[in-house]
Amino acid sequence: MTTPAAQTSAAKPAGAEPYRLEGELPMATQAAVPFIEIETLRAREFIPAAREALSSLIAEQGQAKVIRPVFNWAGRNSLFPLHWGLACCAIEFAAAFGARWDAERFGVVPRSSPRQCDLMIVNGTVTWKVAHKLITLYEQMPEPKWVIAMGNCATGGGPFRTAYSVVPGVDKLVPVDVYIAGCPPRPEAMLDGILKLEELIRERKE
Repeated sequence: MTTPAAQTSAAKPAGAEPYRLEGELPMATQAAVPFIEIETLRAREFIPAAREALSSLIAEQGQAKVIRPVFNWAGRNSLFPLHWGLACCAIEFAAAFGARWDAERFGVVPRSSPRQCDLMIVNGTVTWKVAHKLITLYEQMPEPKWVIAMGNCATGGGPFRTAYSVVPGVDKLVPVDVYIAGCPPRPEAMLDGILKLEELIRERKE
């Protein structure tokens, strides 16, 4: 009497792979991919991808922990506002740079060219007639740049907000980072707004 294994062996054709019994573990007789091909694939694809991922991770961490804080520190301690004025708030803007308040001790130095400025302080009433000039000056400023709306007129139109010729808030034209209330705000208020802007720059991530 023959066993089931013997019958299975007898039934298989010559030269064929042996049949596996139920529950038998498959055994690897040879590597599916030659070892030399695995090493070539590793050197050509895996190592460069790993090196690129590691380099980008180091660069990202370095930028987040070293480069970005240094840039933020330099930016907030050397603000260059645009040297211009629109209305009565411009008088307070000018007074802030006088001997009594001395805004330059914070590193705030007005510049007369928008291409050298990173801060626009809108200090007065903005009319629709001058709106396109304000937008042009803002677009000529290099990045990164910030805007402070100084006084009620720049913030929301002030006492002229219902007039047909007045822009009801400069944020309708350019993005505003800090609002300073007052009609007109005193130089101390402008300095406080600049310090608030410095806090925003300190926390900047991009």
